[in-house]
Amino acid sequence: MKKLTRDEIKTIMPHREPMLLLDEAWEGGGSYTIKGDEFFLQGHFPLNPIVPGVILCEIMAQSVCVSLQGQFEGKTAFLTGIDGIKIRSKVVPGDTFRTEVSIKKKFGTMFFLDAKGFVGEKLCVSGVLSFAVA
Repeated sequence: MKKLTRDEIKTIMPHREPMLLLDEAWEGGGSYTIKGDEFFLQGHFPLNPIVPGVILCEIMAQSVCVSLQGQFEGKTAFLTGIDGIKIRSKVVPGDTFRTEVSIKKKFGTMFFLDAKGFVGEKLCVSGVLSFAVA
């Protein structure tokens, strides 16, 4: 799969601004550059903004939806679980957060994926995300 633009991502996923948190996506990952004016930074923390861990998980989850597109034509992947998430480093405005996702297990319409998020080559967050396709 080639790199998809934000407009191309919108043809795959129902997410829209301000919750669309991918600038680019490809099979196995995606990226989002933190601009600094995002809604989730307004109160986390105003004088020292840090991207919340749940938002990092959401960016990884959106990458999964794009990566799984060939597995569920015409259906939607719903996040059903987050397991073993470890946040190792903060992500701040100006950073480009890059994800890597890979299928770990599949049971029918359930998928379990290893997910990692990086800034540059530095691992910032990792864990297992599960999805149901319906």
